[in-house]
Amino acid sequence: MCQVGEDYGDAAPEGPPPPRPGHELKCVKCKDGLPVVVIRAGDAFCRDCFRAFYIHKFRAVLGKNRLIFPGEKVLLAWSGGPSSSSMVWQVLEGLSRDSAKRLRFVPGVVYVDEGAACGQSWKDRARTLADVKSILQTTGFPWHIVTLEEVFALPPSVLRCSAQEPVGTIGTYKVAVDSFLQQQHTLVAEGVGGSPNSTPGEEQLSQPCTQDPQDLAGPPPADQTEALSRLFDSVKTLTAKEELLQTLRTHLILHVARAHGYSKVMTGDSCTRLAIKLMTGLALGRGAFLAWDTGFSDERHGSVVVVRPMREHTLKEVAFYNRLFAVPSVFTPAIDTKAPEKASIHRLMEGFLLRLQAQFPSTVSTVYRTSEKLVKAPRDGCASGPRCLLCMCLLDVDTADSATAFGAQTQDCSQMQSPTPPAEAPTVPCCSTEVGRAQNCFRGTRPCGREDSRACVIEQLCYSCRVNMKDVPSLDPLPPYILAEAQLRSQRRSPEIQEYLVESSDDDVHTGGSGAWVPPEQEGKDGQAACDCINKNIFN
Repeated sequence: MCQVGEDYGDAAPEGPPPPRPGHELKCVKCKDGLPVVVIRAGDAFCRDCFRAFYIHKFRAVLGKNRLIFPGEKVLLAWSGGPSSSSMVWQVLEGLSRDSAKRLRFVPGVVYVDEGAACGQSWKDRARTLADVKSILQTTGFPWHIVTLEEVFALPPSVLRCSAQEPVGTIGTYKVAVDSFLQQQHTLVAEGVGGSPNSTPGEEQLSQPCTQDPQDLAGPPPADQTEALSRLFDSVKTLTAKEELLQTLRTHLILHVARAHGYSKVMTGDSCTRLAIKLMTGLALGRGAFLAWDTGFSDERHGSVVVVRPMREHTLKEVAFYNRLFAVPSVFTPAIDTKAPEKASIHRLMEGFLLRLQAQFPSTVSTVYRTSEKLVKAPRDGCASGPRCLLCMCLLDVDTADSATAFGAQTQDCSQMQSPTPPAEAPTVPCCSTEVGRAQNCFRGTRPCGREDSRACVIEQLCYSCRVNMKDVPSLDPLPPYILAEAQLRSQRRSPEIQEYLVESSDDDVHTGGSGAWVPPEQEGKDGQAACDCINKNIFN
């Protein structure tokens, strides 16, 4: 009969049980080596097999999509974090002679210093930049270091979608590869190249490291740093700050790519980060643009295409690889460092998914696989419509007479504008030299009040950007290129109604009246002049 407190057996041994003879854990691939990492339950890899597995993932993503052609210039967006550092090292190894199938594109690296937005002093930023330069010099790639303050000197043309070449098919990719190889053999035969198997990226590695002469040589102007701090201090919520920071960073990288002739930009977004971005985008109202935000390629910018070759790697795999193979990285505090979990939608969604991943290991992969099924297909009639002023996506939104919540919001924005002035009102532009340009001035017969200028900017944004701009009380601290481009877009006429309007006289054309046609080159000059005027109003 059982007795309370009676001991019926020996105590359980502490620690894991000793392995039975003949049943030691082995690598799942080579079946011979001792495993050093366990990616998933039952997936244990030795060091060499894990390295081959990791590299194959990176190469397979590039080979499956075939968007990067031989000899093409590719800009690697490096933030100093684990994923982007691993991406740079994958490209570096892919260009070496020891690689089985070498990469054939010409890489460059860009680093954006965001210390001013995070409240760092210049002393701390200079210490970080010293570590960044030491790492970039070891790569041998051309590198560009820019500060976030440079967004206050960007031209309005950054927000314009330039002409995009048609995406090549498999046949055109093979033709490009054959043409590239034939060109290499021709150069070798003429004695220009080094060897028939050398690539432009490999020849670049043999040359000394180069740096853009316009790169950072000292602290940025104090007025730009103050303007950037004032901009982020004016934003109410951390969610809007993170979205604004990502938008400005993208515009700056896009400008660097266009200025130096890069046609592709590589980012280090991992599988885990893209899953979090997908759920965050749904919460922020970016459901129509998730295919561009999380897909392998993002063609919204026209001539520069953003690609994400690290989208098959999880953060766990990236951490293991960087640890085992000593991939250097730089720690830089972000704008949400030490923020509580409920401080922003980004942090809340990240904590939610990572907690689910700890209990259900297939959570991240399931969300990520869902993003692969999204199709980049805008609604009928919206393929060539206007684009958002900030995220540069097509304005795939409902009209003002729609019964949806967004339609009501659009109608409210249109009602915020002042009524049309009477016909006898003078049509002399308020931005003429006699009156002087103002920061909130939109050329035309409409009044130049702050409410009117805000409504003109808001109506050029998508739904998600409009929601974020609600947390920005005033649009005055925005960079001048955004306000200047909004002013230029408000002046343009719709091509459908242009033929029904009465042509303006020559005097109106020369004076730049609201109804005058302005040549494209003059429009660019007007945009730069408006941008310079806004700069003068901000920094004076």
